[in-house]
Amino acid sequence: MKRKKGFTLVELLVVIAIIGMLVGLLLPAVQQAREAARRLQCNNHLRQMGLAALNLESQQKHYPSGGWYWRFTGDADAGFGVHQMGGWTYSLLPFLEQNALYQLGADGDPGTESDTQKKGARERAESPVSIFNCPSRRTCKTYASGTEVVNSEKPNGAGKTDYASNSGNTYNSYDIANYAASKDYDWGNPSAKSNGVIFGRSAITIGEIRDGTTNTYLIGEKYLIPDHYETGTSGSDNEPIYTASDWDAYRLATRSYLPCQDRTGYTSDSNFFGSCHAGSFGMTMCDGSVQSIPYSIDPEVHEYLGNRKDGQVFTLPTL
Repeated sequence: MKRKKGFTLVELLVVIAIIGMLVGLLLPAVQQAREAARRLQCNNHLRQMGLAALNLESQQKHYPSGGWYWRFTGDADAGFGVHQMGGWTYSLLPFLEQNALYQLGADGDPGTESDTQKKGARERAESPVSIFNCPSRRTCKTYASGTEVVNSEKPNGAGKTDYASNSGNTYNSYDIANYAASKDYDWGNPSAKSNGVIFGRSAITIGEIRDGTTNTYLIGEKYLIPDHYETGTSGSDNEPIYTASDWDAYRLATRSYLPCQDRTGYTSDSNFFGSCHAGSFGMTMCDGSVQSIPYSIDPEVHEYLGNRKDGQVFTLPTL
């Protein structure tokens, strides 16, 4: 009797095993390719923010201001310098093709918390912008937010930022008590010791970047606790995106605040740079260039790159 052609059960199992092995080898490569694409997109976000900051500097003669205090958000009538109570993310909006978002709540009266301003500020907080989110970490959507600010209605969730500005080795924030007492813009000037680029009530010019724009941090990825990506309970990621001087959007660059990769189960809030990427995090320098900074960077070099005027110039580490 002539035998019919076909596969035996053993042959079929062998084929399935081989296919499984190939898929097992292929998946990591696919995941790596996807992460590489996401990382490229993240660097593109940093590049766009760097160009926006330079365009703002070209127009206003200073880098974006760090704003006032975490109890304030942006006011379109207050301009771009030390009088602007909103954070650097807010000041960059017109230079990121988001002028309509920037203008929400404008009432022609800077510093007055009118109903128009508060409503517009709430709508803006509830309108996340994708450029402020790292695609490897979390999607562009609204997240749980913290304390209600003075010049905004409380939002029902708010956009967040995965990037932070370089405030050097000091942190300046000016509280609501000073503002409530004076109701003007002539209080709370930054300390002369402030050596970063964007911090509370800053208005740093290119001329003040004495170590050179290629050797000074501007805006980089920030460290976050993965357990709190969406909870809004982390002390360094709990406020709406356009809130002023607060750890949500500012980081220190010192020998004691070294960058690191996001760590699950790590319970302490932090004020240092970092990211969810392996090996390094992205940083925009003051000249607008984007660099990959290794987590293993020498602590001394990291501090020097965060200080705009220490006279120490170092070549950026390479990966």
